[in-house]
Amino acid sequence: MLEILRLVKRFGDLVAVDDVSFTVPAGEVLGFLGPNGAGKSTTMKMITGFLAPSAGTAIICGHDIQREPLRAKRRIGYLPEGAPAYPDMSAAEFLDFIAHIRGFRGAEAKRRIAHIAELINIADVLHQPIETLSKGYRRRVGVAQALLHDPDVVILDEPTDGLDPNQKHEMRGIIQRMSPHKAIIISTHLLEEVEAVCSRAIVIARGRILADGTPTELAARSRYHHAVRIGLPAAGTDSTIAAELAGLAGVASIERASDSEGDGLWLFPRDRRPIVAEVAELVRARGWLVTGIRAERGRLDDVFRAITMPQQTPPDPAREAA
Repeated sequence: MLEILRLVKRFGDLVAVDDVSFTVPAGEVLGFLGPNGAGKSTTMKMITGFLAPSAGTAIICGHDIQREPLRAKRRIGYLPEGAPAYPDMSAAEFLDFIAHIRGFRGAEAKRRIAHIAELINIADVLHQPIETLSKGYRRRVGVAQALLHDPDVVILDEPTDGLDPNQKHEMRGIIQRMSPHKAIIISTHLLEEVEAVCSRAIVIARGRILADGTPTELAARSRYHHAVRIGLPAAGTDSTIAAELAGLAGVASIERASDSEGDGLWLFPRDRRPIVAEVAELVRARGWLVTGIRAERGRLDDVFRAITMPQQTPPDPAREAA
């Protein structure tokens, strides 16, 4: 449904997006991840035709966004950054305006507005001026206009920005329910959002794609993949335990843990292979008193930092000596 072909965007000497290509089929929810200034919103603006690329293009359901902009845009639902709207309009007036732009009139326009208001849960604020709405409700109105015409391709830039935890849960449910029939891109910096609703994730930084895979595949790149945490009842009881655990063939290293879960040990595996079974077996054999044993799947935040933070160049000893 969506094919991105070598998109580039330059602003003078700044290359904001640098040779970005990917495809999104129907039924996929793609999380578009990156730090601030990575090029996420610029890429989305080029995909949707709001910004002309310096090179490359986007194909939406077979239509080139540059050569057939109207045909392509008819198939897109887009929530831009900031969810812009006319502040003096009521939510109902704004959605009616969007319905007319999309070619709907009369009873059909009213039917679509009523349906989307119920779906996004904004019926109780339909007749309030948009400028009086909370940030969360303004975001919902923005999502409503993006979905009003039932598009095949949905592109949402920070769809849960400003929503409270209950509203985020509702919005993620909406995305999941419509995902089997649409190609969806969600730009976000919230890693929990990717784990909650996305079937695939792309990490972008400095305008380039640095990683592409399922959340599980990306989490497997974490140093915590298959790491095991052992909880201990009190500090100072871990010296003997740690020494024996370090002797296990699958354990590469051990670190002390002291966090919201209490005191304990982190055991990191060799070659990222599962070690929880051999750890649990040793704990049972020795009869150690522990408060818990659990294995980590991996941490997206750990992977995200490793991928997106600029690598520090090691010092040059010769230059320092000079």
